[in-house]
Amino acid sequence: MKNLIGLIGGTGYASTVEYYTLINEKVNARLGGFEYARCLVYSLNYSDINKLNEKDDLDSIYLLVLDAARTLQAAGAGCIVLCANTLHLFADQLEKDLPLPLIHIADATALRIREDGFTKVGLLGTKRTMLSDFYHSRLKRYGIEAIVPNEDDRDFIEKTIRQEMVKGIIKEENTPRFLMIMDELQHNGARGIILGCTEIPLLVKQEHTSVKLYDTTEIHADAIVNFFVGRL
Repeated sequence: MKNLIGLIGGTGYASTVEYYTLINEKVNARLGGFEYARCLVYSLNYSDINKLNEKDDLDSIYLLVLDAARTLQAAGAGCIVLCANTLHLFADQLEKDLPLPLIHIADATALRIREDGFTKVGLLGTKRTMLSDFYHSRLKRYGIEAIVPNEDDRDFIEKTIRQEMVKGIIKEENTPRFLMIMDELQHNGARGIILGCTEIPLLVKQEHTSVKLYDTTEIHADAIVNFFVGRL
């Protein structure tokens, strides 16, 4: 079914719940009545991902993601969505290995930033997202430079994501530190801040700061719904 959305989640489960909620709310807002999204969710066991991460075995993680995508394809999904920024490390290869469209979170985010006329933004996320080329190169296609926090701040963000957020633990006492990090990025020239981990928007909201925040979960959900509605 061409308008059946295939969601790969579980990294972590809290943001996957947010994806499911946002997609259905946005479809209903567009279509009204009792209309909601047709979707399938393949939720990975984060423990499997974490064990492989500790060994830096990216090839094995990719095989888990590919198996999930092929399972969704076999079940009738008409597109694939990776419900995490860091999983997009595998997006280019997945697009080559799978004959389904993949709705890329960085493309959707870059388009939103470009609409605002910004060319330099801050990027928060896991260390892999902040430091690897897969996210930066995608943004560069749209003429956007992303800058990242210093090493101590990157360590803090990574620890908060890995030890708390992916478990669904959101501690409001961490919000001030995140705001300080964003202020520093703004001081270094960032016009906006990409919340490049789908758990971060559960902790940091636009109401907390005057700098423009790009909630990648929300932006990605909008792109998914545009795709879904366009195929009805």
